[in-house]
Amino acid sequence: MAYLSPTELTDALAALRDGQAKVIAGGTDVFPAMARGKGPAAFLDVTRIAGLTSITSDDGGTRIGAAVSWSAIVAADLPPAFDALKEAAREVGSIQIQNAGTIAGNICNASPAADGVPALLALDARVEIASADRGVRVLPLADFLLGVRKTALEADELVTAVLVPPQPDGMGSAFAKLGSRRYLVISITMTAANILLDREGAIAEARIAVGACSAVARRLPDLERALIGQRPDAADVLAEHLGPLSPIDDVRGSAAYRLDVVQEQCRRAIQRAGR
Repeated sequence: MAYLSPTELTDALAALRDGQAKVIAGGTDVFPAMARGKGPAAFLDVTRIAGLTSITSDDGGTRIGAAVSWSAIVAADLPPAFDALKEAAREVGSIQIQNAGTIAGNICNASPAADGVPALLALDARVEIASADRGVRVLPLADFLLGVRKTALEADELVTAVLVPPQPDGMGSAFAKLGSRRYLVISITMTAANILLDREGAIAEARIAVGACSAVARRLPDLERALIGQRPDAADVLAEHLGPLSPIDDVRGSAAYRLDVVQEQCRRAIQRAGR
């Protein structure tokens, strides 16, 4: 088994051409999932590639390199619209996992309970993807995530960045997670809310996303529309607003319990994001 650690993107993309290399960007999901005694022909470590470990912002929005760690996101100087993402970053495993785990690893693992995904959906994030032969393409995160452990990424492609469009001045955000204990836990439910208020204190724009309640995290467009004109501290979150969700019964909670929790989580996240 080979271990590749390129410093240039072109070298990494060349290594992916034959589809034999397994990308790692922290390895916090890859290694635990490996079957004992089995592994790829090569590991391709992308954490040393120039440009993939930085966060930059300009008039076009914010670019988060694929190998940016959760600890780096927590420490970054970002506006309040990113507070939910920072809160989610603090929920990713332990400090050691946050230091190693990366934003692209989280989305490429495509777990229904990926902590970072609801906050990124609420930011209207897009995924930048590169290939040696086909160049660069950009997909909305909602189109990149196809199902449980399934993404739109081809074998010769590499996620190079998460792109967040400019966020409105004054937009706040919040993240809520429920697990069976406080730390080091897989989510039962989680909710991210991005809220913009008008001059009268009513909601002018809302983006709400829920994770661990469907095969992939989902935005709630019916709820987002219903919130316009309401005040955050009196927002109505009804069962009919949760249509995109399809939770399952498992050892962490029943489907009915998850839906009840999500309604309350949404209320709390909306209130906090709208302060």
